[in-house]
Amino acid sequence: MKIKITSDSTCDLSPELIKKYDIDILPLYVVMGDDTLKDGIEATPKDIYEFVDKTGVLPKTSAPNLSDFIDLFKKYTEQGFEVIHFNISSDFSSSYATACLAAAEVGGVRIVDTRNLSTGSGLVVLHACEMAQSGASAEEIAKECSELTGRVEASFVVDSIDYLHKGGRCSSVAALGANLLKLKPCIEVIDGKMKSAKKYRGLIDRVILNYVTDRLLGRDDIDKHRIFITHTKCSKHIVDDVRKKISELSPGFDEILETTAGCTITSHCGPYTLGILFIRKG
Repeated sequence: MKIKITSDSTCDLSPELIKKYDIDILPLYVVMGDDTLKDGIEATPKDIYEFVDKTGVLPKTSAPNLSDFIDLFKKYTEQGFEVIHFNISSDFSSSYATACLAAAEVGGVRIVDTRNLSTGSGLVVLHACEMAQSGASAEEIAKECSELTGRVEASFVVDSIDYLHKGGRCSSVAALGANLLKLKPCIEVIDGKMKSAKKYRGLIDRVILNYVTDRLLGRDDIDKHRIFITHTKCSKHIVDDVRKKISELSPGFDEILETTAGCTITSHCGPYTLGILFIRKG
């Protein structure tokens, strides 16, 4: 059977990677005022920044509806493909539950809960693509990728907690204290949920390099196939410094990939957020 890999838009893979691995992306929706727009097609991170600056309100994201999933899956099953679809963590969105309903109706579709978001999910999607290229079956791919989700390390450093505050993810008192102290929190994805980890202090350029050092220094348990640098609106020099720091602390990656985060991470964390995302050895 032919295999088709699909994912929702939260995987934050670049257009180049999507084309290279022939992945079909199903967009979530971004609600800005009275407008409901398709993530990455009708709405971009730039639109979110402009909307927040203008209104002081964060956009909301919503899952694709049942018919969106059914249309996507039938597009390929009717051509004789087995479909493996990858979703943002079921703890973040109803997308996974809706995808499962659609898969049950269409047949010939396997759903994988990545237990992650952004390129944490993207790492699992690319692994699936490589397995498919090597001739693995749909059952083998879904099983191995479901197990792989527990070895993905995803984290981000946030420059300002204003977006977290606007989104109701921290209190006004906490936001005020963090801003006064110039704190930059590290947000980790653990067991499918976002949790606050270490808090850094200082200028974001220096904080980001300290964060990268903390994530990589002295580690011998990292799979060196690929690592993502995923960010929102960070300058080229910061990304270049991070790439250099990765090579110094953990040399030997086959790929160091840079992507710009999409609407989901942007609406959670705001501008000047950066994360490194990779897989631990099995």
